[in-house]
Amino acid sequence: MLNKVLQRIVAVEADEVRPMLLSALYFFLVMASYFIIRPLRDEMGIAGGIRNLPWLFTGTLVGMLLAHPIYTAMVSRLPRRRFIPLSYTLFAACMLVFLVLLSTVNETQTVWVGRVFYIWTSVFNLFVVSIFWSVMADLFKPGQGARIFGFIAVGGSAGAIVGSAVTASLATHIAPRFLLLASIAMIEVAVIVALSLLRGGSSDLSPAAAGDNNSAGNEVIGGGVMAGIAAVFRSPYLLGIVAYMSLYTVTSTFLYFEQAEIVAEVFADSAARTVFFARLDLAVNILTIVTQIFLTGRIVRFIGIAMSLAWLPLISVVGFFGLGLAPTLGVIAAFQIIRRASNYAIARPCREMLYTVLPRETKYKAKNFVDTFVYRAGDQVGAWSYAAMGWLGLGMTGIAFAAIPLAGAWLGVGLWLGRRQQCLRGRSN
Repeated sequence: MLNKVLQRIVAVEADEVRPMLLSALYFFLVMASYFIIRPLRDEMGIAGGIRNLPWLFTGTLVGMLLAHPIYTAMVSRLPRRRFIPLSYTLFAACMLVFLVLLSTVNETQTVWVGRVFYIWTSVFNLFVVSIFWSVMADLFKPGQGARIFGFIAVGGSAGAIVGSAVTASLATHIAPRFLLLASIAMIEVAVIVALSLLRGGSSDLSPAAAGDNNSAGNEVIGGGVMAGIAAVFRSPYLLGIVAYMSLYTVTSTFLYFEQAEIVAEVFADSAARTVFFARLDLAVNILTIVTQIFLTGRIVRFIGIAMSLAWLPLISVVGFFGLGLAPTLGVIAAFQIIRRASNYAIARPCREMLYTVLPRETKYKAKNFVDTFVYRAGDQVGAWSYAAMGWLGLGMTGIAFAAIPLAGAWLGVGLWLGRRQQCLRGRSN
């Protein structure tokens, strides 16, 4: 009965149902863990001073530079069933350290701990999500990804809703630092689900794993620590993904800074800002999950991956134009909700499909480099560009209009990548 219900919603085969549901649960736990602490991060960023945000973005980039070689060394030397849980457990241990620090330091020291927490959370978010999608690109074939990645992403959206709701409902009743315990619990359960997915073998995993004697995750991927970076600079296709990611993050950073300025002007109370961010996340994820359940798979099959990748840049062109005309709380909230929902429901699953046509080592190493370092490098460019435009006298209106041509270039890259993925998919078949 469950299979029949799911097959009416998503084009899933009977032997794909279990791995699809396990994958959705895995993503649910990862995203719930992050969205519990995301509002804490955003509040600590504002509490540390909006003018200091570019420096926090610089610190995040440095954090990525330090973390990526450690991760790729684990990928090169350990099987998947070991480096995946080890990565998540290390992040959980860091959360315990932050909980102790936030419980013991004085008010002045809390500001500095908050800045470090902001940087760490930004690293945590990208790594845990990148690892998840690396596993998905490894386990499922390109055709399967086009059909079911949208539904798998529903798990992440549901987790984001739960995480946001937990923080929105509890942040004013308990010390927010204790929410770290809930985040730790979620990430540790995610480890259990990930191992169950890898241990399933060809009998439980998707057909992508059929015939793979190493499907339980016992093989060592091998290769060099810098292999992923080298692969990116050798491949025009991967460089295209870098360009797509960079333009996304630069424009996202412009929008993030404008949001921070508007929210700081409207809300004077720390708790009120935290609740606003949590409610914004909640609205984004409700819209996302409705789209993912009923529309994502149909949209991708109907308009193709190229047009699907171009959808988010098109939304950004319109949104930045509206924000330039009226930089208000209502406009920024509406733009953020529509843009972020479009990213999670359509652009993100399509972006992950781009990796399904690539070799396994590339899926774990080059992908992680793009998802973490390139992502935060784009943040860095966006942060300092925003600051520079402010120094030159451009206000929020001028910066919003300056983002429009960037979104236009991003649209063109998306169209090229989608067509290129179809060519590579045809060769792999």
